[in-house]
Amino acid sequence: IRIIIEEASVPVVVDAGIGAPSDAALAMELGADAVLVNSAIALAGDPVLMAEAIKAGVEAGRKAFIAGRIPRRAQASPSSPTEGISRS
Repeated sequence: IRIIIEEASVPVVVDAGIGAPSDAALAMELGADAVLVNSAIALAGDPVLMAEAIKAGVEAGRKAFIAGRIPRRAQASPSSPTEGISRS
């Protein structure tokens, strides 16, 4: 999806594989312009609640994309200061 978004000269709408709010958030984090959701909402136990959750995922993902994530790393490295930490 990321490659398609980077290379596209038109808006990208993700229309498959959105089964949960986290899927919608990820699509938006990758830079999709929108998601199209049907089954995840229509077949949910509570469709209204699922629609609200998907909306929240879309909003969170879009905000994260705009904010810009920190670079991914192959390994973890500490980023919190160690000064003033008790080591008893």
